[in-house]
Amino acid sequence: MDQPRPQRPLVGIFWMLVTGMCFVAVTALVKYMGDRIPPAEAAFLRYLLGLVFLIPMLPALRTARITKRQWALFGGRGFCHAFGVIMWFFAMTRIPLAEVTAMNYLSPVYVTLGAALFLGEKLAMRRIAAVIFALIGAAIILRPGFREVNPGHLAMLFTAVVFAGSYMLAKVLADEVAPTIVVAMLSIIVTLVLAPFALMSWVTPTLAELAILFGVAFFATAGHYTMTLAFRAAPLTVTQPVTFLQLVWAASLGAIVFGEAVDIWVVLGGCVILGSVTFITWREAVVRRKHITPSTPETKV
Repeated sequence: MDQPRPQRPLVGIFWMLVTGMCFVAVTALVKYMGDRIPPAEAAFLRYLLGLVFLIPMLPALRTARITKRQWALFGGRGFCHAFGVIMWFFAMTRIPLAEVTAMNYLSPVYVTLGAALFLGEKLAMRRIAAVIFALIGAAIILRPGFREVNPGHLAMLFTAVVFAGSYMLAKVLADEVAPTIVVAMLSIIVTLVLAPFALMSWVTPTLAELAILFGVAFFATAGHYTMTLAFRAAPLTVTQPVTFLQLVWAASLGAIVFGEAVDIWVVLGGCVILGSVTFITWREAVVRRKHITPSTPETKV
């Protein structure tokens, strides 16, 4: 039986900080590019261009011993992630950066609900209360009846659901195979899944758009890798609170670069959601359950 991997909290926090900065860079680049390229095509090109970063990983891929069970997990994650990325690209061009970031914090809440509904896990009163507070946080952000809820908001609600499935599988795989394999398999499978959707509404990109998407691919691939390193280095109870900084960075970047007004209700709602997610994760560690609700360090494309 393998010995438990030693925990390195400071290393985990460091890698989660790097992950957050990478994913905020991703959102900024996609926002800057605009919506001329259809979401499915933009997502496909991001992953296709990102395949160049897999070249150093080829030796590890060739020698990897992937079981049938792990192939199934990689496939399931790839399909979840592909559809989530399409919706995320769509949402990014329609709602502010801070709203995308805040609503993405809902993913671990969906994981908690999914575990209770489909896996038969017990949903204790403390967890029910945390889920309710998270949904209240989402309502604070959306404020239906007081503001327009546009298709971008609805897309982010769906994105958080499928990213929840993707990153729950990522946590399982990170404990079984090397980070390079986790990142490489996601890139390959998502590229294949997105290809037919991209071809259905193809718009020839300009060189500038290709350059932006290459930058997206670079920061997203780096973010996936550093996130996996964070998963391996420290418990999620340690790295989870670090994700709050992404909301701060996204709100600041949106205001400074894109002229988006800082909506105090979005920040408040994001804090409520993140607080509930942190509590859920902490409770899981306290009771020493086998599976811990995974964090979602912002958009992972």
